[in-house]
Amino acid sequence: MPTDGGATDLVLRPGLHEDLPVVADLFLASRQGAVPAMPPMVGPVEHARRWVLDWDLARQELWVAETPAGPVGFANVEGAWLNGLYVAPDAARSGVGSALLDLVKGIRPDGFCLWVFESNEPARAFYRRHGLVELERTDGQGNMERSPDIRMAWPGADPLGFYRGLIDDVDAALGDLLARRVALTRVVQQHKRATAGSSERDTERERAIAEALAERAPELGAERLQRIVHAIISESLDAAEPDQP
Repeated sequence: MPTDGGATDLVLRPGLHEDLPVVADLFLASRQGAVPAMPPMVGPVEHARRWVLDWDLARQELWVAETPAGPVGFANVEGAWLNGLYVAPDAARSGVGSALLDLVKGIRPDGFCLWVFESNEPARAFYRRHGLVELERTDGQGNMERSPDIRMAWPGADPLGFYRGLIDDVDAALGDLLARRVALTRVVQQHKRATAGSSERDTERERAIAEALAERAPELGAERLQRIVHAIISESLDAAEPDQP
């Protein structure tokens, strides 16, 4: 797939299993060249190389950007996620990254998400220029580098539908958590009645729960979260009560 404009004589093609060794080289060179904007990789380099060599191309899509001199970048897509987009350091700012990102938009017209390190301002600026938006931030405890990261998204042809789909995913997870909350509340209430003869609420504990949640969701604040916690516990207690005959 030749590109229009940008890098001269650049071709984008599906990656094959035999491309994985050179893709691993590109990944390592790009990651190492991006320090300190990106945190250094954790663990031996050979572990990272083996991780790339073990990619299952039946489950994820690999696209390689290639010039007559050889591969200069790649994009790795799985479902609605752009797992990685990397360009060789000596091909940076030549249009390779833009060509790969445009390709991903074309094969994922309904939108996609990606993670980028908070410290990687060059990558964040690149994605913003191409219409991606920052959705949420984490403290980095979910990645190997333990470095704060940001979830970004390209919302596709129907942004409202895309964003609502993401909310639906969160609501589904929230529903599962609330169901677990009710089940655990029922057990706690039974235990309190059996051991203390009372099932009074512990307001100090509820306040502590709200304060702990505020550390994870600072935009909501402890006061607002205290109201939310109060409502959740009240409804959980009501749902946990045995049905009256």
